[in-house]
Amino acid sequence: MITTPLSEQDTTLLDRAVALAQKGLFTTKPNPRVGCVIAREGKIIGEGWHVRAGQVHAEIAALIAADHDVRGADVFVSLEPCSHHGKTGPCATALIDAGVARVVISMLDPNPEVSGRGVEMLRQAGIQVLISDNPEQARMINSGFCLRMEKGRPLVRLKIAATLDGRTAASDGSSQWITGDSARKDVHTLRAMSCALITGIGTIRADNPRLNARVDSDVEQPLRVVVEGRHVVPPDAAIFNEAGRVLLVGPRSLPSRKEVPPGAEYLSVDSHHEKLDLGQLIKRLADQGCNEVLVEAGPTLAGAFVSAGLVDEIWIYQSPDIIGESGRGMFVMPGIKSIQEKISFELIDSRPVGGDVRSIYLPREKGL
Repeated sequence: MITTPLSEQDTTLLDRAVALAQKGLFTTKPNPRVGCVIAREGKIIGEGWHVRAGQVHAEIAALIAADHDVRGADVFVSLEPCSHHGKTGPCATALIDAGVARVVISMLDPNPEVSGRGVEMLRQAGIQVLISDNPEQARMINSGFCLRMEKGRPLVRLKIAATLDGRTAASDGSSQWITGDSARKDVHTLRAMSCALITGIGTIRADNPRLNARVDSDVEQPLRVVVEGRHVVPPDAAIFNEAGRVLLVGPRSLPSRKEVPPGAEYLSVDSHHEKLDLGQLIKRLADQGCNEVLVEAGPTLAGAFVSAGLVDEIWIYQSPDIIGESGRGMFVMPGIKSIQEKISFELIDSRPVGGDVRSIYLPREKGL
């Protein structure tokens, strides 16, 4: 598909559509976040966004909200209008039936099986379609969805809270709280964005976390995933007291868990030399519609994800404290013996969050 540099007015209205898409940041999973603006002669007459899977898509919401006849109007949408029947009808058909004159989109649908079909439907109906040559912002808010559509796996973020000297717990195992209130609030936003949270049995036993997203807005709670290994999550663990799904993961070499707490599910995956195949786990989460996965775990599981090359972003929240060399480190990676075997990351963002510092890293060999 040919992309086009847009006029200043078109760019402004398309930016508004992208901003509207972000209103669904916590709720659209597993669907993409999409926003739509309808305008006539540069004046907005209707706008909307996709709120939740199963509810109307952004284009339909904008058509409903329009306070004028939309025939001959321009439509600005952050993602190519869909052309297929799902829980709702094709948005491309709705725009055609509404008689709009022009559709400007930020990016094509990343699903290779449907990409371009919505555009083709619109053009065959005589509607002018422009595709922006600057899709970065639209792609960024759906980076996990794009990765799942293009490569069959979700975006994996690894979150770590550490001290100035890189320790995640004191020598007695205590870790609450290494970072302050602002950093913890930021982490809840990160959780709310995620389709699934992964932790290990060690973290469950040490901290007994609730692993839910506590934010001051509507949120679709993420799937909580516990890598049990050969151990078992206690039936009174806090994760079983929260709304939402819980997935317990163990090796296929063991019989399936005979007793699974109410509300939980059990998943067996392959293991090699007593280590679970985390790549298989991530693939299974993608199969369940997970776009973004957040790993919040101890140094052993964190190190295993990095060693397996499964981490797309590392988010480190670092406090200005020192607890000394007897504290627990950030990664256990026994496979690295020399400096030549190091795994390198690139810092892309660093900023204060309250009294702490949040730094985001990408693998040098991957990028996004």
